[in-house]
Amino acid sequence: MYDYALFAVFPYVAVVLAVLVGIYRFFNDRFSYSSFSSQFLENRTLFWGSVPWHYGILIILLAHLLAFLFPTLWAAFIAEPVRLYVLEVTGLALAAATIVGLTLLVVRRLRNPRVLIVTSAMDWVMLTALLTQVVLGIWVALFYRWGADWYLHTAVPWLNSLLTLDPQIQYVTTLPWVVKLHMLNAFVIVTLFPFTRLVHVVTVPISYLWRPYQVVIWNRRVRAGKGG
Repeated sequence: MYDYALFAVFPYVAVVLAVLVGIYRFFNDRFSYSSFSSQFLENRTLFWGSVPWHYGILIILLAHLLAFLFPTLWAAFIAEPVRLYVLEVTGLALAAATIVGLTLLVVRRLRNPRVLIVTSAMDWVMLTALLTQVVLGIWVALFYRWGADWYLHTAVPWLNSLLTLDPQIQYVTTLPWVVKLHMLNAFVIVTLFPFTRLVHVVTVPISYLWRPYQVVIWNRRVRAGKGG
């Protein structure tokens, strides 16, 4: 019963909540669809934390997505032991970069009074969830090797079954508790997503493609004695 609630029901609740609350927030509180950047309050630590965090997490998420979307091609790619080994080492290095970057971002908010005062309770909740997810990911990579391979035979069919509205929880319920917690925490982050500033990632600033040209008119007074 608990497994069914966690792996068959909770994912749908998380996604539906994220979509509905995200849409409601977009139309009723458009100003909140922003990252509320604190760069002007402090920039140096932000740079050293933000760069490894964003590059690391985006590449890791891309790898997860590619394996999910193209499992056959992914399986062929990692069939060569050398490629699998390089992929595992690269993933671990990227995970280490993300945890260093995220830790710096957390320390920055704790140590800088001006940044701390603009940090909300939901910011801390999301930062905790993200940090937990990265730590769990490193734990899985260190103690349950070759995740790039067994991910194809566990998480991928489970996620596909969720998409087809026919949850097959047997693919994941027998996994170690750390792996299961890593999977569940991903949906916890999805649940928290529409309530935090992280929601800004779904807005893409591409309106410049169709907006009119901006007309700039210089309005300078001509000094006395000059001009024609």
